[in-house]
Amino acid sequence: MEDQTGATHPNNEDEIPAEGLPTRAGAELHRALDAAHRHAVAWLDSVAERPIRLETDVDGILGALDTTLHDESRSAAAVVDELAAIAEPGLMAMGSPRFYGFVIGGSHPAALAADWLVSAWDQNTGSRQPTPATAGLEEVAGAWLLELLGLPAGSGVGFATGASSANFACLVTARDAVLRDRGYDASTGGLQAGPRLRFLAGDAVHTSVVLAGRLAGLGAPETVGADAQGRIDVPGLERALAADPDAATVVALQAGDVHSGAFDDFAIAIAVARDAGAWVHVDGAFGLWAAASSRYTDLTDGVAEADSWATDAHKTLNVPYDCGVAIVRDEAAMTSSLGAHAAYLPAVAAVSDPYDRVPELSRRARGVTVWAALRALGRRGVADLVDGLADAASALADGFAEIPGLEVLNDVAFTQVCLASGDDAQTLALGEWLRAEGTVWASSSNWQGRAVVRFAVSNRGTDAEAVARTVDAVARGAEALGIR
Repeated sequence: MEDQTGATHPNNEDEIPAEGLPTRAGAELHRALDAAHRHAVAWLDSVAERPIRLETDVDGILGALDTTLHDESRSAAAVVDELAAIAEPGLMAMGSPRFYGFVIGGSHPAALAADWLVSAWDQNTGSRQPTPATAGLEEVAGAWLLELLGLPAGSGVGFATGASSANFACLVTARDAVLRDRGYDASTGGLQAGPRLRFLAGDAVHTSVVLAGRLAGLGAPETVGADAQGRIDVPGLERALAADPDAATVVALQAGDVHSGAFDDFAIAIAVARDAGAWVHVDGAFGLWAAASSRYTDLTDGVAEADSWATDAHKTLNVPYDCGVAIVRDEAAMTSSLGAHAAYLPAVAAVSDPYDRVPELSRRARGVTVWAALRALGRRGVADLVDGLADAASALADGFAEIPGLEVLNDVAFTQVCLASGDDAQTLALGEWLRAEGTVWASSSNWQGRAVVRFAVSNRGTDAEAVARTVDAVARGAEALGIR
């Protein structure tokens, strides 16, 4: 039988192969997975060369969807075929080596394949007792991360959905800890009756930290200044801390500014915060990975002296989405703030459970993809990955510098490049031209009072050829727009 997408599916017992598939349900599962595999491979084979621009918008997708919820059932394979046919025009080739938007990376083959297995295994990785395989893999992945990033062994590691949720997990822990240091238990009394809280950050604090602070009840951070590249103003931090020494204070630092790629001076800033009795959290969504490279580890000097850290494995490490990492030096503080227990859950053991380190009871085994990526890459492979991303950013900056009328505004310290013309309108037009032309996708933004086109290098496939094609596309765009 053929459906409206052209796909065929069985309508009688004779169409179900018997060997190895004893039931109709088994046959349907195999057909659905075969269809998904076929569409996935076709997509992945096309990503590197297909135009990155979208073929339609969300209204186009809604117009193609049958919005009626029918009474009749459909075969799983037919649904997968329909899904792929309707969705593809609205899929952006974010895995392209010339996609530079949002710092989202690509997917290492081992991590992508592991992610498929995670979905197939369908393990609710909240407790070690019913899911020992995935919990054990995550524990090893967490220990490897601490080792690679030079963070204290024995720190609590939680696998969250992304940088926002990882920052949230860390800031909730920080909030409770600084209040507990002043003799107050927020878990029973809430925040309204507790001591005064302060949340301090540099002027370039990322929006995910701002959001996490709001959700954690800290409010928007009080900013203390920053230099031209976005690094926190340490004297400003010192003055802010001295102005209210009795407050319970959390300080957020940054490993990798989203525009410049700059890193805060951790050694000095952390010492200043420590002297004031503050908790120090580091947002290292993509930049914390610099610690894994001997060439860039100096950018993170002193970062291990902080109290908590957040990063995103789907950025620099290149695992699939849904894999933030929350790390807290004091694991007991982390589990005290985030752990939840009930009579129906397995009894508390000497070792904390996965759900004690993230704000979720039910979740997929997202840390398994980290294990797979690290197992495949090894220490040297991770360093090479980091070095390759930074090298590509430097090569982009060098290439852009040769294009008349354009300039790179930031010091290219790591993986970010901000490009601009002398006129904001032309800069914005260049970003629009690139996204419409389709060879390259880069974000338009505003930095230091100027419009910029921001290139965030985070895909392991961004090699010399991708760099050359990117520079060529920017040069063609500048010429087409009369930028000189």
